[in-house]
This record gives sequence, C-alpha cells and structure tokens, in this order.
Amino acid sequence: MEEQFNPAKKELAALSIKDLFFKYIRFLPLFILAISLSLFVSYLYLRYATLIYSSTGTMVVKDEKSSGGGDKFEQLLNSDGRKNIQNEIEYLKSRPLMERVVRSLNLNFSYIALGNIKELNIYNSSPFYIEAYKINDSASGFSLNIVFENEEQFRIDKGGNLLKLGQVFTNENGVFRIIRNPWGSISNEYKVEWKPTHVVANELLSNLLVTPKQNTGILIISLQATNPQLAANVINQLMQEYQAATIEDKNLAIQNTLRFIDDRVIFVQRELDSINRQLQLFQQQNNFIDPEAQSSNYFSRIEESNREASTQTLQLNNAEMITDYLSDRRNNFAPVPSVLGINDPTLSQMITGYNTTQIDRQRLLENAPPGNVAVKQAEQEIEVLRTKILENLRNIKTSYRAAIGKIQGQGSAAENQVRLLPAKLQVYTDIKRAQGTKLVVYNSLLEKREESAIALASTISNTKVLQDAQPNSSPVSPDEKSSRLLAIIIGIVLPALFIFALELLNDKVNSRNDIEKVTSATILGEVGHNYGKQALVVTSNNRKVVAEQFRILRSNLQYVLNHITKPVILVTSSFSGEGKSFISTNIGAVMAITGKRTIILEFDIRKPKVLVHLNIPKKPGLTNYLLGKVNMEDLPVPVPGSENLFVLPCGPVPPNPAELLLDEKLSDLFLFLRANFDVIVMDTAPVGMVSDALTLSKFADCSLYIVRQGHTYKKQVGLIDEFFQQGKLPKINLILNDVKVKSGYGYYGYGRYGYGYGSGYFDEEEEVPKNGMNKWFNWLDMKKWKKKKSKSSSI
Repeated sequence: MEEQFNPAKKELAALSIKDLFFKYIRFLPLFILAISLSLFVSYLYLRYATLIYSSTGTMVVKDEKSSGGGDKFEQLLNSDGRKNIQNEIEYLKSRPLMERVVRSLNLNFSYIALGNIKELNIYNSSPFYIEAYKINDSASGFSLNIVFENEEQFRIDKGGNLLKLGQVFTNENGVFRIIRNPWGSISNEYKVEWKPTHVVANELLSNLLVTPKQNTGILIISLQATNPQLAANVINQLMQEYQAATIEDKNLAIQNTLRFIDDRVIFVQRELDSINRQLQLFQQQNNFIDPEAQSSNYFSRIEESNREASTQTLQLNNAEMITDYLSDRRNNFAPVPSVLGINDPTLSQMITGYNTTQIDRQRLLENAPPGNVAVKQAEQEIEVLRTKILENLRNIKTSYRAAIGKIQGQGSAAENQVRLLPAKLQVYTDIKRAQGTKLVVYNSLLEKREESAIALASTISNTKVLQDAQPNSSPVSPDEKSSRLLAIIIGIVLPALFIFALELLNDKVNSRNDIEKVTSATILGEVGHNYGKQALVVTSNNRKVVAEQFRILRSNLQYVLNHITKPVILVTSSFSGEGKSFISTNIGAVMAITGKRTIILEFDIRKPKVLVHLNIPKKPGLTNYLLGKVNMEDLPVPVPGSENLFVLPCGPVPPNPAELLLDEKLSDLFLFLRANFDVIVMDTAPVGMVSDALTLSKFADCSLYIVRQGHTYKKQVGLIDEFFQQGKLPKINLILNDVKVKSGYGYYGYGRYGYGYGSGYFDEEEEVPKNGMNKWFNWLDMKKWKKKKSKSSSI
C-alpha cells in the first residue's frame, strides 16, 4: 500500500522549490514597497548628501647613504642615514606639520554657500574673503552667517545691522572686514566658519591617508575633503612643508656650529687685538725694530719647537673647549658644534653620531611627550655617546700634553742660548709667540665658519615630489551606483528577514511538507476550507472542490481497506477543533452515495457534534444503550436527504466516559453494526487529550488522523509519528484538513495530484472571499486570463 504512494511523495519533493517560490512570491507587494522606499531614501540621500572628493599625490623618500661600502667603524658610531619609511609616514601625519599647512593656506576660515537644504564648500571660489584684525578667543571656533542684501551690502545674521563691503565691523568674536574678490557672483546667504589651527589640522588628519608603495621608497598621499581643490592644495602644500621641515632638521646642527664659531671668533679676536697692542707698545718703548736679524742664529731651533708646540697647544685647547661644552649640563641635548680641527677620525665619527641622535630626539619630541619610550631610548643613546666622546677627549688631551712636554724640552735647550740675549729680546719673542698662537686659532675658526656656511647653503631635502595632487571633480562619496544597489539589497533583505521571522515563529502546520518532515505516516489526502454554511458538503449532485476531495479520499481508502468487506474507520485528532466531526460526517456521506449502508458513530461522548452538524435533534444513543435504557436496534438514525446514511447518536454526556467505553456491551454493538451496515465511521474524542480513541481502536480496521492547517501545532505531529511507529492505532493515515487558498500559493494538490480553486475544471466553482493580497495577485492568475480569453473567443 505504502509503495503505491511513494511516487506521489517524490513528485511533491521535486516541486519543493516551486512551492518555496510561490510561498514567498505572495509577499511580492511587500518586496516592491520595501524596494521602492529604499530607492526613494537612496535618492534623497544622493540628492542632499554632502559630496566628498579625493585627491592623490606621490613623493619619494631617498636614503642619505648608499646601501653598500663605507667604514664599518663609522657605521657603528654614527646613526644610520637610511630613512625608516614608517617614521616618515608618521611625520607626514603629525599635527605640527599639518598646522604649518593650515597656516600657509590660511585654512582657519572656511566659506560655505547655504542652499535650502544643502551646503556647499566654496573654497577658492568664494566671491569674498574675511580679514581678521582681532579674534577675541583664539582657542574656540565660531561661525558668521552672512546675508547679502545686494552686491555691496550685507548683514551679519538675519536682522543684523546693514554693512558695506570693505567696512570694518566688530562683534562678540572680534574685529573683521569683508573684502570682495574679483571673481564670482554673490548669492543670498553664506556661512563663514573660523576654527583654531589645531582643530583644522586634526580634521584634515582624520581624512589623510599615507601609504607606502611596496618595496619602494614611494609614498602615496591621499586626502578626502568636501572640495576637490581643497584636497589637492592641502596635499601639495603638505609635501612642500615636509621638504622644508627635513631641510630645517638637517640645518639645526650646522646653525648651532655657526653660533659657536661666531662666539669664539669674537673672543679670540679680542685676545689677538690685546697682544698686538702689547707688541706695538713694547717696540715703541724699547726701539726694538729688527730682532730677527739679531737673534736668527739663536732662535732657529726655538722657532721650530714653538711652532710644533703651538700646533699641539691649539689642538689641546680645542679639545678642552669641546670637553667643557659637553661637561656643561645645559648642553646635554644640544649638538656638539665641531671638532675644530682636531685630527682624530674616531672623535669626528663619534661627534657626527652624537649630533644625528640629538636631531632624531628633537623630531620625536614633536609627536611624543618627553616621557615616551622612544624619547627615553634616544636620551640614553645620547648619554652613552657623550660618555664615549669625553673618554676619547681625555685620551687625546693626554697625548697632546705628552707631545707638548717633549717639544718644550727640545726648546729649552735652545732657550739656554737665548738667555745670553738682552731681556728685551726675550720679552719680544714671548709676545710674538703668543701672537702667532692666537692667529692660528683665529684663522682656523674663520675657515670652519666658511665651511659651515657652505654646508648650510648646500643642504637639500631627501624627498622629491613625483606627482602633484590634481583636483578630481568626480566625488568618491556618496557612490550613486553603490547606494542604489545597497537600497535594492536592503529592500529585498528586510522583507525577507521579516518573512523568515514570521515563518520561524510560526509553530502551526501549514502544508503537507511540515508533516512529511516529522513522520513517515501516509497522508491520505487534503480537504480544502469549506466556505459554505452546511457541514454536509458531499451530496449526489454536489461537484464543488471540497466534495470532489472527499471522493478522492474514498478512492484512496480503497488501497487502505483492501480485502476488508465491512470496514470500521476510526477518525480522531490531536485536540478539539481540527475538523474531526466534519471529516467523519462527509466520509460517511461519500461512502453512502456509492450505495453502501453507512453509519456514523458519534463516539466523541465528551463533546459530540455530528448531530448538530446534520441539524438532527438529540436522540437516545450510545450512553443510553450502555446503561440498558434502549435497544441497539433503535439506535441508528437516518440522515434526512442522504440515502443509505445513518448516524448513531452519543446520547447524554456521561460523567465517566472513559470507563463507560470499557463496557462489554460495546462488543455486542459492533457485532450488530457489522451485520447491518457496510461501512462504519467512528467519530472519536481527540487522542492527544483523552484515551477514548485508543480504547475504541480495537474495533477499527484503519485510523484517519485529522491535521488542520494553521491550527495543529507542529510538535503534535511528533505524537502522530509515535502512534504510527508503535502501532497504537491501526493503519494510521493522515488527512490535512481546512486547506485554504493563500495569496501567491494558489492551491496545489488535494489528494495526490489535485487541482486548484478557480482552475475552471469543475462545473461549480467555490466562491473564495477576496482580500487585499488576492487582489494584488489577480494578475498572476494566468488560468483566469486564459478562461476569459476562451470565453471571449467562443462568443
């Protein structure tokens, strides 16, 4: 039996996608409305949203040192000249650098043209500009609403005093003057905003993006702004300010060296002038004109010794000056001016590394507080280098002192010969020697100053602009295509989620698929909703849909009741209200019209409804018989208007129905019924609530379990499967009752294949009440169109 119904199940499974489509297509008006609303909101957004423009520029950061070669010892002592790209990116995104851009482009003032709804940034195209003579509170921003009465007159805020272009005016924010630009026409209303430099810089930095090009030193700088020219100008000025800042950083050590040399030149020049005046006075007082001719033979060796001693003394003095400079705690974080002619490569390398580390620390302080880890690390590196330099200077000074002592010893021998000369010659020689020493120092300082000045003038930036930023008039936001696509997606997703939520929260049986997913019990057929007022819909002359569905149920029952001549059919359900009595009545009627004597047993003795549905007055019945008050031959009552159809009433509702059904007289009653009737239909109490149906199941040949669409809970189908698997009821077959036509569904499949309402197949169509959703989907009903077309063609 079940094998014959498997093809129908496969056919329904194959149509599940189609069913799913029609299940959701009924909400098409909701989808159309949601998409329309989303597109309308998208239109409003695109119409009134502030347009955002983007501009991009590129620059390359070059290393100050080549990657190969070089003195390894120098590389250890000096900081690496190669640029860390990430550091340069952070420097470009630093607020101090952006503040320089704001000041250079005068971006504290922004000019906005006011429309009815939308505001437009008119940077570089404003027909006027504002001169600020005084701003009362430079830490807070403010705005001015300017309303032009004509080309020459305006008011500050509506209702303010009438002012002229070029006229100085004062308000609570400061003293200002509005000056007309030679371009552009003046519209009605503008808003001018002034913001502090750091606020404007932060706003620009929030929209700035600096990204490195992979495996290169190229940086891509992009900025989004409400004006394309503004974005391009900011990027170009940022690259220029960055180049200038890098040059300033490099020149800082050279400028400190120049200041130190200038101070030393002034000091040495004063000493040299004093010695020259002393020599001149000595020559005038002692008439000492040509001492060289007199002492050439005695001082030849002394002169050589003095020259060497002077050179060593000069370098020793320079070493002392550098030592004093480094020992002074006020210069802890200042670059060392210069080695000042000390011929020691190691010292030069150390001082170069020391100065470079000082510069790096200053750059870190521009973006980080003094307590930052990177700053502390730089300070520790400075202290280590300073200690190494002082140690190296001590060794150099020891070497110079030893050399000076040796040279002076050699000169002492020559000086013994000089003692024979007059005292005047000795004094003259001392003065000349001091003069020569100071002159050497003076000339050396002048030479170093010229070298530093040349280095300062020849400093260039390590960056190069590859491509200037250009204004792009195509906005990047909002994106029209993306906005509309997103609107369509939202218009589809939101209703879909709403529908899904409805389906998720729906715990009622709505289709035979809900049943088949839980139990493998056979679904005998489906019965549509009865829109008529009579419960008995099956008559000999009724050809409506519901009547035909009962005829198909009768045909399907032949496979279930095969070889059973006088079957007893038990009808039950999970709980009250699922149409059990309605099905029992019409199953009996559809059997009776075939000529079989059929009786309907009103065995739901707790809540009988069969007689009420048939409009038959109450009569003695089962309970009267079981109590011995009536004979069983008097129990069957013929149904008026239905030949061969009888009903056995329930009788009065007893106080103990479950115990009453255990009476042995019930067996005698069924023997009598089987002897006098061809088909017996038992309308029993709901098996999900009481045990009456289980008690009566021993008399039945098969069971029809009623499931009502939109009424039976899905979890109750599990109870049906339990009865089916455990065989508690004989030959369970399910009937899906009260199947309604739904918008978008049509009605598919009563019985196994079925037809839909309004298909034009039946002579008498069921009148289905129209609702709003039905009217929306009338245009989807192709069968009606075909039917109308066929009628018109036949006319």
